[in-house]
Parts: sequence; structure tokens; C-alpha cells
Amino acid sequence: MKLKFYLYTLLALTLTIVILSFPGDCLSLALNGLNLWFERMIPTLFPFMVLSGIMIRMNLTGSFVKILNPILGRLFNLGPSCIYGIIIGFLCGFPMGAHVTAQLYEQKQISKQEASLLLAFCNNIGPVYFLSFVLPMLSLKEVLPFLIGMYGLPFLYGLFLRYILYADQIPRKNTDRTPNAPLPLMQALDESIFSSLYSIAKLGGYMIFFNLLFILPFLLAKALHLGQNLSNLLIGGMGCLLEITGGIGLLGSRAPWFVLCVLPFGGLSCIAQTYSMIKDTDLSVTEYVMHKMILTAITVFYYLLPAKILLLP
Repeated sequence: MKLKFYLYTLLALTLTIVILSFPGDCLSLALNGLNLWFERMIPTLFPFMVLSGIMIRMNLTGSFVKILNPILGRLFNLGPSCIYGIIIGFLCGFPMGAHVTAQLYEQKQISKQEASLLLAFCNNIGPVYFLSFVLPMLSLKEVLPFLIGMYGLPFLYGLFLRYILYADQIPRKNTDRTPNAPLPLMQALDESIFSSLYSIAKLGGYMIFFNLLFILPFLLAKALHLGQNLSNLLIGGMGCLLEITGGIGLLGSRAPWFVLCVLPFGGLSCIAQTYSMIKDTDLSVTEYVMHKMILTAITVFYYLLPAKILLLP
């Protein structure tokens, strides 16, 4: 415990000294995180958070997945609420997967085992973000192989977990939980807006903080006296491990294979934001990180296959 105390104190002192020594650079990095949050995260996530919160609180998730439930329900051998979590997680992307999973669990519509299963494979980078930002930034024109790598692998991993790790833990009809009573529309709307504002504000704080940490690889590259290209590679590569969007913006198309392989992990900012979504539950962020590391390893293997590596410039 004392070692952790000293390490945390040293880290805090170091960051304080760095911020005071390089106020202009730190201000620019923090502003970049604020802009990413304001221009990208709020418009794309907040409406979905509110709408999803309303449907969960009014117990409408079963109706929402009525068309796909006969297919996905049989495929995963799960109930409608879990299928709702899978669909929203894959369509809306991170951190909606964790947000919806936590809400379904808190509203007693899914069990802890079901929530742990969903969290393991449904909290990924969103397809709109992937297709409109990631692939163009990496200058990749092929789409299908990378969609398979980004979403097909987690989907198959989820099936593997369902029938191997959770085969005996999750029965077809879970009877150990009784869902909360549905709320009236206006009460559901009011609670959803308040909850979504609270969640989106926390996510903004994480984005600003982790973009601010970009100052550390920036100073490291400066201390090593690297050239412009090597500096951008170092800062962008380390940046991807801190906050994926800012890191990709710095790397551009310089290291597409590296970016594709770290996308499933998402960076420390994604992990911290996921923790903020589930911290009021007894779901394990350590278990979540473990599954993310496994998916990252699977993705690395996928892109190392000779037939796929040729697709990269």
C-alpha cells in the first residue's frame, strides 16, 4: 500500500510540474480533448443514451428487438433484454455497450452473469466512427476484411463465451431476477436525461484528462531528439494507448496495422470510461480488461494472416 501511495504521489507531482512548465502545450492538448468531446461524443452519444434509458426504464427493450430476437435469441440462447444489449452495443459502440449493460443490470432485466457476458464482447468502437473516421484516416479503401476484424471477431468471441465459459451459468430463462416496474413516460424521460447528462459529463472529463497526458510522449520524443516522422510515430503510438481518437489523429496513415490491432483494446481512456459506466454495479472492470486483451490478441493474429496483411498499404 505504501508503494502505491508513493507512486501515485510521484505521478501527481510529475503531472503538476509538467503542466506548470508547459502551460501552452497542455492547454492545447486539453482543448483538443474538449473539442473531441463536444463535437463528436455529445452529438453522437447523448441522444442514444436518453432514448435507450427511456426504453429500459419503460421495459420496452423486448419490443425493440422483436424482429431480430428470433434469430439472435436462438443463436445466443439468451432472452430479449440481452439481445437488446448486444444490438445497441454493436450499433452504437463504445461506451454505449457498457452503459446499456449496466442499466439493464441495475433495472434487474438481466442477471450478473448475463451482464458480465455482454460486457465481454459488446463494448466496441462504433461502426459509424470506424467507417467515417478510422478507415479514412488510415487511408484504407477495403471495408469488408476490416469490418470482420472489428466486429466479426467480437461476435464470434461472444458466441464462444456463451457456450463455453457461460454455458452452465446462464439458463435460457433466468428466473432469479424480477424486473423493476416500468416507469411512466415523463418520469422515464426525466431520469434518462439526468442520468445521460451525468454520464456524458464524466466521459468528457476522461477525454480531456487523457488527451492532456499526450504531453508525456511529446516530452519523451523531444528529450530523445527524434525527427518529425519518428516523433509523430512515438507520440501517436503512445497516444493510441492513452486516448484512441487523439492517437489516430496524430498517426494518420503511418501505422494502419498498429491502429487496427489496438482498436479492440481502445486505450486507457476507454477503460476508464467503461469503469465510470459500471462502477455503481458489482461488475468487474478487471474481467472486462482481460477480455479486451484476449480480443486484441485474436485481432493481432487475424491481421498477421498472410492473406490479410496484403490488404494493408
